[in-house]
Amino acid sequence: MSTPTRRGKRWIEHWDPEDEQFWEAKGKTIARRNLWISIFSEHIGFSIWTLWSVLVLFMGDEYGLSAADKFLLVSTPSLVGSFLRIPYTLAVAKFGGRNWTIISAALLLIPTILAGLVMQPGTPLWVFMLVAVIGGVGGGNFASSMTNINSFFPERLKGAALGINAGGGNLGVAAIQIIGLLVISTAGPNAPQIIFFIYIPLIVVAVATAALYMDNLANVTREGNAMREVMRDKHSYVMSFLYIGTFGSFIGYSFAFGLVLQTQFERTPLQAAQVTFIGALLGSLIRPVGGWLADKIGGASVTLWTFLGLAGGTVVCIVASNADSLALFMAGFIALFVMSGIGNGSTYKMIPAIFHKQALDAMNSGEARDTALARSRRLSGALIGIAGAVGAIGGLLINLAFRESFAATGGGVPAFLSFLAFYGVCFVVTWIVYMRGDALKMPQAPKPDKQTESEGAELATAKV
Repeated sequence: MSTPTRRGKRWIEHWDPEDEQFWEAKGKTIARRNLWISIFSEHIGFSIWTLWSVLVLFMGDEYGLSAADKFLLVSTPSLVGSFLRIPYTLAVAKFGGRNWTIISAALLLIPTILAGLVMQPGTPLWVFMLVAVIGGVGGGNFASSMTNINSFFPERLKGAALGINAGGGNLGVAAIQIIGLLVISTAGPNAPQIIFFIYIPLIVVAVATAALYMDNLANVTREGNAMREVMRDKHSYVMSFLYIGTFGSFIGYSFAFGLVLQTQFERTPLQAAQVTFIGALLGSLIRPVGGWLADKIGGASVTLWTFLGLAGGTVVCIVASNADSLALFMAGFIALFVMSGIGNGSTYKMIPAIFHKQALDAMNSGEARDTALARSRRLSGALIGIAGAVGAIGGLLINLAFRESFAATGGGVPAFLSFLAFYGVCFVVTWIVYMRGDALKMPQAPKPDKQTESEGAELATAKV
């Protein structure tokens, strides 16, 4: 496979992170610089994506919106963002990781400015919905960022790198909720425009830093064929399904937490804002731990226990709802955030590990090292985008489940029962596909030659 030739000083023509000499000489410095800038841009993207979960806390009776209207409103960006993740993944190869980060960050200005213009009593629901639809662009940033960073790091470090990248991005949810709390507690519920005055300059900074300090990788080829190819692999469907349970839970609960507290426990906007950020904060901070654990003991094992933990947290929320115990409900809901955060890190580590295992199989069958590893990176990048898109739909489903549950019964128990059943299915699927038998046990690495002496042991010890 030929390497495309690009022009421009921000294009890197040769990139081989599996070569330890290359990695130590200059690779890790470049990779880390791109990682931290990508995190900042993705962080702002998550904030804008979840903007409406904060703005609904400012919508008092004068806005004329019911609880069902608000759940629908916060669900809308989740749906749009999930669909955008596929084209955002493709855009990295088409435009370059740096170039697309600039474009995608700049696009965040549109929904932010529009939200500032329409956020006032008397605005029709359809106008809010339209702006929320545009706010979905923030959800696409995650897929392009993860796909881009996946190409920068060697296999042995992908779990930690992707976990840090995603965790730093996820912190954007907690950040905007904290800012919302500060605005409500200081300026009151009638001053949401302060949020926009904070984020518009931050978006400009994200665009500028990406333009000045990020790089494009020329050997990241177009992913259109990779998308079609990876969809023929059963693991694409399994991992996308599991990611609904991990990331779908995190983003869905992040959107819904404040509204659930207001609706089920009759908290005021300030009371809800005082605690909603805690779950998203803990879930974001612990995501790199999930990736790190996956690097150490295997992503499948961590993911399996994650679903058991999610089921336990859901049971606690059901018991607390029936007992009308806010303290117990908070404990259960926070547990859901923590477990989903760990699962986010472990499931994303599994994706490159799956294709790396397939590359080892191909190398043992005589395929050239460079060809096998290039295909592994290409397919894992494609599946990261697909799984991210499908997983984000879980955020929509969670909010729709809460909407129907509160409309039918006035409480969230029916929704939690459906979540419990789903986590049980995810647990069984993980066990059957990745834990039983030899489904994904790593083969021995091929005998090293002069070009691969330094990586043989590393390849042989990769964990799924």
